[in-house]
Amino acid sequence: MRLLLIEDDKKLNQSLKYQLEKENFIVDACFDGEEALFYIDQGIYDVVLLDRMLPLLDGTGLLNLMRRKNNATPVILITALGTLNDKITGLDSGADDYLVKPFEFEELLARIRCVTRRSPLIHGNDVLSFGDLTLNMGESLLTGPEGSCSLSKKENELFQAFFRNPGQTLTREQLLAKVWGLDADIENGNLDNYIHFLRRRLLAVGSHTILRTVRGIGYCLRASKPGSCINPTDRMPR
Repeated sequence: MRLLLIEDDKKLNQSLKYQLEKENFIVDACFDGEEALFYIDQGIYDVVLLDRMLPLLDGTGLLNLMRRKNNATPVILITALGTLNDKITGLDSGADDYLVKPFEFEELLARIRCVTRRSPLIHGNDVLSFGDLTLNMGESLLTGPEGSCSLSKKENELFQAFFRNPGQTLTREQLLAKVWGLDADIENGNLDNYIHFLRRRLLAVGSHTILRTVRGIGYCLRASKPGSCINPTDRMPR
């Protein structure tokens, strides 16, 4: 799961990033609202952790911009502003949760679990489902009608991206940034190779789900009923 941490207190930012990465989250961190807006516009995050008092663009203004752009990524406001009116303003601006500083790290983890499992695709903390498939993220295990297979770390992360965006076309740029990071020096051919691996996994577990190539844009994971007519190149590895 990829998180965006927006906190201008550098010591707290670094501490939270370190603790979250120890919990196996992928974390991008920034320190002001304008930089955060660039990250958010990439559309690659599962949860945004947002301080309210930020330089250049405050947290409430940033949140309003997100929602006006129809960005529905779950947002947890993390702030020292803890009055009832502060909480109401934050939640009415589009936040999914509100956490007042200081807080225990375990509570932050619980709130992240809460906002992510509101999706009907999520069962418990570690399992996603789509069509005839289930993905155990913690065990890197994909299960379909004809059995299960183990996944590599990158295969697991790519499947998570598709499962969390069912039926949506994810651009090549989004997939590369989400799995490898915004600054990673990764060639497009590496993504093509992993899409090939994912299609092999789908065949191995007997799934009718298809990983469709949307030419010139990216890829889309779609459920398909047995016997339906599909493009063979969307199912078969190269």
